[in-house]
Amino acid sequence: MSSTALRTLKRPVLAALCAVTALGLTACGPSGSGSGEAKKAEPFAGLSGGQIANKAIKATKTADSLTLDANLKTTEGPMKAFMALDTKGQCAGTITMGPTGTMEVIKAGKEAYIRFDEAFLREQNEGGSPEETEAALKMLKGRWLKTDANDPEAKEGLEMCDLGAMLGEFETGASSAERGEETTVNGKKALTLTEKDGDTTYKIYVATEGEPYLLKIDQKGGEDPGTLSFTDYNKPVPAKKPAAKDILDLDKLGAE
Repeated sequence: MSSTALRTLKRPVLAALCAVTALGLTACGPSGSGSGEAKKAEPFAGLSGGQIANKAIKATKTADSLTLDANLKTTEGPMKAFMALDTKGQCAGTITMGPTGTMEVIKAGKEAYIRFDEAFLREQNEGGSPEETEAALKMLKGRWLKTDANDPEAKEGLEMCDLGAMLGEFETGASSAERGEETTVNGKKALTLTEKDGDTTYKIYVATEGEPYLLKIDQKGGEDPGTLSFTDYNKPVPAKKPAAKDILDLDKLGAE
């Protein structure tokens, strides 16, 4: 059960990470110099769209923590993720693959915990006998699977929990992003940047008050279209250990 559970975790986590990487790098694409001069009354006065994109990426990479809200259409179907993560490797949140089937993830220190809902468990046991499915539900439904977060297989599957590594995929450089209208994203004032790459359009929303953090990246067209939103910058990650009665220790099961 240990290998199956962690492989199941790895797939959607890495899919989300790849989507973040793709959108982030496009915001720093290899062409153009951006839009014309900005008025002094406008946010980021005198900066082109490309310069603002680079400024936002640099600011975002200094964050100690944030919450990622992803809604993507991957090659394997729709995927949603809501994950709080920090540079210490802690994370807590949920990942949903397809129209149903959700798993919860918590990583705190050297321990990681995963919990699957019934729809997810039934999907993973599809093709098995009714007896096998019911046995899996009886053992796992409502319970957190505990494992060593430093185990090679678990560590690979939990890569998304490392905010430093995720933000390291964002690079600055020449960008053809163009300045757009001012708007509001999750209650924060923002400036819209637009960049096109063939039949793919990206809208990048940058905070205009406080640090110029990335607030949202919206992709239309191309591979893995969808939206990534970034909130709760520098807030503690709620990675609390589940109650002992709700934990099933995978390492102990593997040793039996």
